[in-house]
Amino acid sequence: MTVDTSPSSPLIDGGPLADLTDWLQAFEQAGRHLADLARRGTLERGLRAVLAHHVIFHWNRLGLPYTEQSTVAELAKEVVMAEEHPAAFTPAEGSTRTRVGEVKAETTDTTAADAERLRAALAERLRDQGTVHTKRVEAALRAVPRHLFVPGVPLEAAYADEPIYTKHDGGVSLSAASQPTIVAMMLEQLQVHPGQRILELGAGTGYNAALLAHLTGTNGRVTTIDVDDDLTTGARAALAAADVRNVRVVLGDGALGDATDAPYERIIATVGAWAGNVPTAWLRQLTPDGRLVVPLRLRGSVSRSIAFECDGDRWVSRGSEMCTFMPLRGGVNDDPRRILDLTGDGAVTLQTNQEQAVDAAALEGALTHSGSEVWTGVLFGGSESFEWLDLWLTCAMDSGLSRMTVERPAIESGLVRPQFGWGGPAVTAEGALAYLALRPTEADGQRRYEVGVIGHGGDELADQVATEIRTWDQTCRSRTAQFEIRPPGADPIEPGPGRFTVEGPGDHRFVISWI
Repeated sequence: MTVDTSPSSPLIDGGPLADLTDWLQAFEQAGRHLADLARRGTLERGLRAVLAHHVIFHWNRLGLPYTEQSTVAELAKEVVMAEEHPAAFTPAEGSTRTRVGEVKAETTDTTAADAERLRAALAERLRDQGTVHTKRVEAALRAVPRHLFVPGVPLEAAYADEPIYTKHDGGVSLSAASQPTIVAMMLEQLQVHPGQRILELGAGTGYNAALLAHLTGTNGRVTTIDVDDDLTTGARAALAAADVRNVRVVLGDGALGDATDAPYERIIATVGAWAGNVPTAWLRQLTPDGRLVVPLRLRGSVSRSIAFECDGDRWVSRGSEMCTFMPLRGGVNDDPRRILDLTGDGAVTLQTNQEQAVDAAALEGALTHSGSEVWTGVLFGGSESFEWLDLWLTCAMDSGLSRMTVERPAIESGLVRPQFGWGGPAVTAEGALAYLALRPTEADGQRRYEVGVIGHGGDELADQVATEIRTWDQTCRSRTAQFEIRPPGADPIEPGPGRFTVEGPGDHRFVISWI
C-alpha cells in the first residue's frame, strides 16, 4: 500500500506487477476522484470509512478468510495510518488535526490555479519526452483547459497522460478524449500555421478542435464533425465554456468531409480509417499544397498515424507514427470489427476486421491442438519496438495481423504463451492459429529477446510466419517504410521484395514500400 505503482515504477515497467497495470491505474484514478471529493467536502461518509468499505469489498471478492483480513488490516493500519497508533504518533505541541468533514470546498480561483499548474506540467512532460518539439504546440497545450472538455473528471485525471473514455455501447468504447501524447504527436505531424482552414474528422469532446483553433489563431477557422448528436452537443458546450470562438461543430458523417469551407489547408482525422478505403472526400477537399494526417488501419489490427502531402496525382507520406483510434462508424465508410472468443469463456479472444476472411467456427477448437514452436533467431533489445515487424507481417501474411487478447489464467495454465502479458499479434489460416512469442537470451554480453512463433492446428502456418520474420530481419529491418495513396486508374504496382499493395472497396490504391 506504500510502494510506487506509477507506470515508470520498476514494479510496473517490466516488473512483477506489469500485468496489473490497467487494474492499478483504475484504482489510482478512483483514488484521485475520491480525494477530489474529499477536498471539496462533498463526501457523506468519512474518507477512511469509504476506503475501508472498498478494501473489504475487494478482500471478500478475492476470497480472503476473515482471519487473514484481520491480520492484513492491522498491518495496514500500522504502516499507512500510523498516526492512529498511540505509540507511533505524538502530535506536535499546539498542533490541531483536521477531520475530513472539515475540509472546505475548493474555490474557483484555486481550481483555476491547479488546472494551470497541471497543464504546464503535462506540456513540459510531453516536451521532455520528445513528443512535443515546437513552441507553438507546447503553447497550445499550456493554454487550452482540457478539464473543461471532460466534465466530472478530477483535475489530476484530466491532465494525466491517459485517454479518457467518454462513451460506451454494451461495454465497447465508442468515443474518448485521446491520450495527450497521441494528441500532441498528431498536432506536430499536422504542422498548422496561423490563418489556415482546418477540417477535423471526429469532434469527440472538442478538446482537439480547441487546440487546432489556438494554433490557427483568430484569423483561421476550424470545422469539426462527429456522427453522434450528443457528442457534437457536448463539444459545442465545452468550446463555449473555454471561450473558443473560431470552431464550427457539424453533425454528420466524417467520411464525407464538409464542403462548406473547402478547400482546407489541413485535414486531420481523429478517428481511425481503413487503408483500403481512404475517403475520397478528404483528398478532394484538400488544397494542392495541403496536408492530411490520418490514423490508418492496415490489413488487420496494425495502425499508424500517417501525414500525407500531394505529389502530382498521388499522395505520399511525410512521416508516420504508431497509434490506435476508434474506427469510423455509422456512415459510408463504417469500419466494423468483431471479437472472436477462442476459448468460450473470454480467456483468449481475437479481434478481426472486415477485410479479414476468418472462419470463426473453424477456429473454435484451435487451441485444443498442442502448440508447435518455431524460433527464428531474430533478436530484439529490451526497449526496441516491434512496430515495423508487425507492419511487415500484416502486409506479408494473407490474413493480415490480428490482435489476440489473453487473460492471465490462460497464461498461468499454459494454454498460451503470447508475446506480452496482455497477448500479442496473431495470424490465422483455415482453422489454424499462430501467434508471436518471446524468450530471453544473451547476445554480445547483453540481454536480448528472441522472436518465436507458436502454432495451433498445423505447423505450416507457424513456419510461414517465421520465414517472413527472418525475411524482414535480413532485407528490410534497416530500411524505412513509406506509404502512398494512388488515384483511380493509376498503373498497378508490381509486387516485389518490400513492396505491398492494400486493395479495398475504395477508388484509391494504397501502397506500402520499404526503401
